[in-house]
Amino acid sequence: MPAMLALALGGFGIGTTEFVTMGLLPDIARAMGVSEPTAGHAVSAYALGVVIGAPVIAALCARVSRKKLLIALMAAFTLGNVATVLAPTFHLLVLARFVSGLPHGAYFGVASLAAATLAPVGQRAKAVAAVMLGLSAANVVGVPLATWLGQHLGWRDAYVVVAVIGLATIAALIRYVPELTGITMTNPMTELGALRRPQVLLTLLVGAIGFGGMFAVYTYITTTLTGVAGMSAGLVPVVLMLFGVGMVVGNIVGGVLADKGVDRAIYASMIGMAVILAVFVAAAHNPYTAAIGAFLVGATGASLAPGLQTRLMDVAHEAQTLAAALNHAALNIANAAGAWLGGAVIAAGFGYTAPAMVGAGLAVVGVVLFAITIAVARRDARLVAAAALVA
Repeated sequence: MPAMLALALGGFGIGTTEFVTMGLLPDIARAMGVSEPTAGHAVSAYALGVVIGAPVIAALCARVSRKKLLIALMAAFTLGNVATVLAPTFHLLVLARFVSGLPHGAYFGVASLAAATLAPVGQRAKAVAAVMLGLSAANVVGVPLATWLGQHLGWRDAYVVVAVIGLATIAALIRYVPELTGITMTNPMTELGALRRPQVLLTLLVGAIGFGGMFAVYTYITTTLTGVAGMSAGLVPVVLMLFGVGMVVGNIVGGVLADKGVDRAIYASMIGMAVILAVFVAAAHNPYTAAIGAFLVGATGASLAPGLQTRLMDVAHEAQTLAAALNHAALNIANAAGAWLGGAVIAAGFGYTAPAMVGAGLAVVGVVLFAITIAVARRDARLVAAAALVA
């Protein structure tokens, strides 16, 4: 349990820094003398760091001790946030956010593999969900707290909090995480071999598309709640916390379901997400149903992550580290795609409930893609069995 908590603490810090920038964009824009859309480049830079860092670090550090790698990744994360605090210009701020994002995917990949290795038999997905729980909990506690501090004391103070969490995680990893000798060391070429496996690529595509629905809604949730549901601005943080609580609940449920059957859990999560997002189009017009809908959107979205993470580790075989890290690169692509598509339908004049319908469509596409993925896996298994009989 202490080791799992140490791994989850790192996820808590990463989740806080990933989402707090969105809440502080107006403050950053004013302080740096740029427009709010320009300030949004800091968010994009972080996401780009995740997408680039996940495969590169996982492959190049394949022979590094997993405990040492976890500590090094969290040290780099902490330094990136310290650089964010000290950045004197907007361009250096963007660079600091990019650096902060580089360890994100690799940390979750290695931490998930470590948790699965340490877990009792039959509880691998629950262990992976425990690591992801830190990310979900950040939306309940870390992001609201850091945002409040940033708004009242100055935006840089939010990243001071994140840096402190990073230092605490390093200490916890050193103290509580064992040497992880149960994880087989590989090499860069072996890890990169994951990119040649159709099941890895198809599962990543399922995540990159199917997960986009949650972000299509979350990106514009504030204006949806105030402009469509008629909610006061003061209640928006409460609903955002409900969204975060939903993510925590969904993450736990997703881990339990995945231990009973990974493929069934992924199907259930995406179908549930498609239904909830479609219902949210109507639910968003009332403050009470909108709040319940926000909780359910967070729950169904987060329930998908443990299943995807576990499946990627299963189908990657000896290249588990890279595959697990790439999952977070795929989820950041989903973040960008969902936000962009949601913004596109709003700009086209369809209103602030339209992103939910777009999100439902993305979830349906994800279900179809996953059905194709399973069909391909079964076909390949039959071909292998036939070849074995012939031999």
